Amino acid sequence: MRYLIVADIHSNLEAFTAVLRAAKDEGEITEIWCLGDIIGYGPDPQACLHLLREHPHICVAGNHDMAAIGKIDTSDFNVAAALATNWTSQHLSNEDIQYIESLPLKKEVGDFTLVHGSPRGPIWEYVLSPVEALASLPFIFTDYCLFGHSHVPILFQFEGNDCYQIQLPSTLHPDKNRFMLNPGGVGQPRDRDPRASFVIYDSVSNSMKHYRVKYDISETQEKMIRLGLPPSLANRLSYGT
Repeated sequence: MRYLIVADIHSNLEAFTAVLRAAKDEGEITEIWCLGDIIGYGPDPQACLHLLREHPHICVAGNHDMAAIGKIDTSDFNVAAALATNWTSQHLSNEDIQYIESLPLKKEVGDFTLVHGSPRGPIWEYVLSPVEALASLPFIFTDYCLFGHSHVPILFQFEGNDCYQIQLPSTLHPDKNRFMLNPGGVGQPRDRDPRASFVIYDSVSNSMKHYRVKYDISETQEKMIRLGLPPSLANRLSYGT
């Protein structure tokens, strides 16, 4: 069984399509595990929602998903993010809204907990350091946790009462040590690498592999400008920031 783990697609159809193509090139994908923020920022919210739903998948809600359907306000968003959220809200169907409303904030799947922000704060909290990872540990009731939100691929390894931050390796074998893993962002990476980031978990070989894939950034940017989305959101895609 092979699982494609993605986070922060952010309405970037070119990036999401490239990830799906690259993942399928590695072998058959049993299911997609999506860690939230399917929409927001980018130009293709409906297309990304529909593409995800064409595949067997499990998905949790992200803050941009909830904001786009009015479940949370955008007062904590920066100006560009708020403008993009308002634009996204106007480009969702009733069916899209109902689907997003159905998404859980947290989901346990076998040995894994799936969440967008953190197990302690599923929508808003960023896990950027071992201190924040340790604060989440009491809220994780499985061996491992998969999260997104920061758009940065990273691994937090727990050893007893300690936690260590580790750059996400190319291959990881889940073992007795518990961990929190962020696969990085599909549609808006923020680790200064503009390539889309994702992870494939193979339950047979008990391995998790991290991948980066190029996509047509200029096509996404051109659509964003044409549709009137903030130019700053289009520009940052070139730099992975």
